[in-house]
Amino acid sequence: MPPAKKRTRSYDPAKTRAAVLAQFGHVRSAVGGLTPGQLALPTRLGEWTVRELAAHIAMALDAVGRFLDRPEPDRQDAVLLDWPFATSAGSAAIADRARLLAGEHPDLDAFLGEVGQRFTARLDAHPGSRLIATNVGALPLADYVVTRTVELVVHTDDLNAAVPGLDVPYDRQALAAATRLLADALAVKAPGGSTEVRIPPYAVVQCVAGPRHTRGTPPNVVETDPLTWVRLATGRVTWPDAVAKAEISASGERADLSGLLPLMA
Repeated sequence: MPPAKKRTRSYDPAKTRAAVLAQFGHVRSAVGGLTPGQLALPTRLGEWTVRELAAHIAMALDAVGRFLDRPEPDRQDAVLLDWPFATSAGSAAIADRARLLAGEHPDLDAFLGEVGQRFTARLDAHPGSRLIATNVGALPLADYVVTRTVELVVHTDDLNAAVPGLDVPYDRQALAAATRLLADALAVKAPGGSTEVRIPPYAVVQCVAGPRHTRGTPPNVVETDPLTWVRLATGRVTWPDAVAKAEISASGERADLSGLLPLMA
């Protein structure tokens, strides 16, 4: 795991909570309108169907409650930017759990509604500073909620890719938080100042070891849009494919980030 930066970007807990609930609401609305045939469609996530993907999205939100049910850790021993590098652990168990939940809850709309209510109730009952024991270590609750924006944005994109004609919207604040967290993770993985990565309108980070520019346009620049960046960072699209489709603008000898992506397996 790359060492996390000591200084972490700050996120407004109220805005993050609203963003998570808004994006989850978009997912619930879309899933509730799918036919049995659409729910049985395959996804780009291995053997998962759309129904199982929806169950996994519910799991991502319910994780907050599961962690809050554990005893509160004595001290914080992880930071937000550790999270992107620890998401592959337990992937087989996560897949099994998603399939189980999909079978246990034939009424997905009702199930997603219950999950949303539990999430809201848990956040109402605990301060954002409350420590929770997560898969990456002990984090403040407010920081962990930021990671839910990544889960929701990524899997909203998976839903849209799986169901022809589906166009689940992306909450602006959720997409912004997900973009910024993954951009900062790149700067952690490849510390330096020789390359500037621009993801307008949400993030700009300096990364990659080498000569640091001090004024004007840096010699190495990468620019892409937020959704393409999220797809690159999570392995939904490869660097060569995004370049071939002109979804990335890259200039300079240190502007090829293919060896650093994806950030999340």
